[in-house]
Amino acid sequence: MKNRLLFIASALGLLIGVFSAYVFGVQPAPLPPAYNPAANPYAHGIYSEGMVESAQTQGVNVNIYPEVTGPITGVYVTEGQMVRKGQSLITIDDSIQRPVAEQQQAQLAVTRAQIENGKAVVKTAVDVLEKVWKTYEFDHGAVSMQTLDADRDAVSVARTALKVYEQQEIEQTKAYAASTALLAKYTIRAPTDGVILSVQAAPGSYVSTQGAYNAYTQGFDPLIVLGTHPATLEVRTYVDEILIPRLENDKHMTAQMFIRGTNLRIPMTFERIQPYVSPKIELSDQRQELVDVRVLPIIFRFDRPKNVSIYPGQLVDVYISAK
Repeated sequence: MKNRLLFIASALGLLIGVFSAYVFGVQPAPLPPAYNPAANPYAHGIYSEGMVESAQTQGVNVNIYPEVTGPITGVYVTEGQMVRKGQSLITIDDSIQRPVAEQQQAQLAVTRAQIENGKAVVKTAVDVLEKVWKTYEFDHGAVSMQTLDADRDAVSVARTALKVYEQQEIEQTKAYAASTALLAKYTIRAPTDGVILSVQAAPGSYVSTQGAYNAYTQGFDPLIVLGTHPATLEVRTYVDEILIPRLENDKHMTAQMFIRGTNLRIPMTFERIQPYVSPKIELSDQRQELVDVRVLPIIFRFDRPKNVSIYPGQLVDVYISAK
């Protein structure tokens, strides 16, 4: 009886093993890709990563940092808003600097009043001296030399005092101009026409000349990033230094951009090359590289499709025509 149970258990174990081997050996069919990977449209194309940014004649987006420190008292723009050159963007608390400027303005007004009074005193002293001198010329005995010398001294003292006031006005005007210029820095204005891409500030938060502290990245970011009109975008691609010799001439260079997550590809036209091979830290934002990989930035312009959302800062795949 025991032997029969042993054979039955062995047979069941064998069947379970065979069944398990079959089940675990079945390979599941792979899921279809969400989108086709970017295929090289050129016979000898060069692949590179690119970053969408606002179209700039020179440089990149405008990063605005404050030139003074203090708590923010007002934020007057939002992301995506178009602004004009000189428009107020952010104000910083100026409760300390404003009284200083107002005091200097009051001192300057007092000095200018003293100058006007000094001019009147000089004119009066000169008129008195002229009258006394004419009297002295007509009759030497009518005016003593002591009186004549005193009137001359009075003119000299009045003119000296006037010069002192005028020198004070020059110095106070310079100080007031510098104080006013510093006071103006507490209001951050748009340096050019453009669109607000990012605002890293809120009323009450403290900012310094390094920018605004970002609690997520634990670093300092610019208060405002200003770009050009959203309809005009470009792509800054980074070509590995090993592939630079394969690039075509600037006039014949073309490229195509592939939007990640879609099957859309957009033709681009060559704009310019930034002729400086630099470490590849722009895309990864890693400032301590274990390997010094250097890239050449190339900028391409493209027409923004109406049916696709593309924003500055977005990473894209780029193929560039090569030799």
